[in-house]
Amino acid sequence: MKKISIVIPCYNEEECINLYYEKMQEIVVKLDTEFEYVFVNDGSKDKTLAIIKELAAKDSNIKYISFSRNFGKEAALYAGLSNATGDYVGVMDVDLQDPPELLLQMYDGIVKEGYDCVASRRVTRKGEPVIRSAFARLFYKIINKISDAEITDGARDFRLMSRPMVDAVIQLSERDRFSKGIFGWVGFNIKWLEYENVDRAAGKTKWSFKSLTKYAIGGIEDFSSAPLKINLLFSFLTLIATLVLAGFMIAYAIIDKPIPLLMSISSVICLVATLILYGMAIMSAYIKKIYKESKGRPVYIIKEKN
Repeated sequence: MKKISIVIPCYNEEECINLYYEKMQEIVVKLDTEFEYVFVNDGSKDKTLAIIKELAAKDSNIKYISFSRNFGKEAALYAGLSNATGDYVGVMDVDLQDPPELLLQMYDGIVKEGYDCVASRRVTRKGEPVIRSAFARLFYKIINKISDAEITDGARDFRLMSRPMVDAVIQLSERDRFSKGIFGWVGFNIKWLEYENVDRAAGKTKWSFKSLTKYAIGGIEDFSSAPLKINLLFSFLTLIATLVLAGFMIAYAIIDKPIPLLMSISSVICLVATLILYGMAIMSAYIKKIYKESKGRPVYIIKEKN
């Protein structure tokens, strides 16, 4: 019989764990597979670990990993995926913002429709602060224009993946991780399930605007070298300014008028700035190659072979 493993990162979620487990058990009995919970305690300071241990004592299908301190959700996801043993592996939040009932459709999408992954995306952000929603939409627009991975607007980590896709994700062992980008970068056939935003079952979100902004910037850094090209853009702009000033100086010389001192100094400064910025742009091209090599990502990923 096939097995489904679900990875559940937890950080100070004592109020949600039992609610999550009870709701999930209603779904598990509808699946014709073995089932495995992989709880990852990300250095919680409340009773999260104790509650997980209590559940594990009652249910042999519950496995758990506990970190020595808080390493962040990305580390928890990677640890969970690396230790999951299922033929199909999913990722869910414990706060029930990821509707458990969608897991049935995800399973059918892989088994009956032949997808490698069935993922979820929110079609509304009802209940979120307006500013956060606006910045989130802006982030997806920017990263899809400049990155080498397709990231769907409203995409959640909540998804179910086939074993080959999970193995491919694990191959990307970089320390500074951005899972939404990694899921898109490895490829494979993905089906998207849309749903309305759901409020947390209990507790408060651990994601502040500051942490979300840092997470978004990290995603751009991980999947785009576009910021390295900024110096090239600036060098082009300063070159134009240099040419414009040079044109004015030639015009002054033709009509036999004294060239203003400020214009002369500005043209020299623009010329020097052009050379410096262009030199930095060349350095950035080499840094880009170093950046890509240091990631240690696989040159290719095999989906299947005989």
